[in-house]
Amino acid sequence: MLEITDKAREMLDKFAGQADHDEVALKIVILGRGPKGFQYDLQLIGTGDALEDDIQSEVDGMTVFVGARSAPYLEGTILDYKETLMGGGFSFENPNPLWIDDVSKSVAEVIESKVNPLVASHGGHVDLVGVDDGKAMISFGGGCQGCGMVDVTLKEGIEVMITEGVPGISAVVDMTDHDAGTNPFY
Repeated sequence: MLEITDKAREMLDKFAGQADHDEVALKIVILGRGPKGFQYDLQLIGTGDALEDDIQSEVDGMTVFVGARSAPYLEGTILDYKETLMGGGFSFENPNPLWIDDVSKSVAEVIESKVNPLVASHGGHVDLVGVDDGKAMISFGGGCQGCGMVDVTLKEGIEVMITEGVPGISAVVDMTDHDAGTNPFY
């Protein structure tokens, strides 16, 4: 499923040595998708801190947990650690498409072609988090995060565009943490 380069493993071992847990595991989740590809969450956790539906594997002797929804999108991915003049950081070389299924692709296309041009006037954007059981789960960002009109925008605009444009989608669910916005539009 996942390959870890020698440099990435060296850095993971270094950070694991500083962890508070006796048995440390790597946890990887795809949080979202953006213009530059997948957005990842990479953590060192205690082996007992994994979620029930996480997929566990061993990669070169290291226990790795992958979020169940992320697993299909991590097949063939290489985790590396790159050092630059500005410091270093983990990077992913992921050969997978942003969306595997046709329904998710269609919802993402509606968001990019119809929804985002409209909310861009407020400095906002909408990202598709995923599709589950006929529901498109989205997240608002930029000026839309924390906006007082977000419910109206969702129900009277975005949901209508997506449900009319994508057969099989019956509802749109807002997954945004609106309290976390740093510069919401009012």
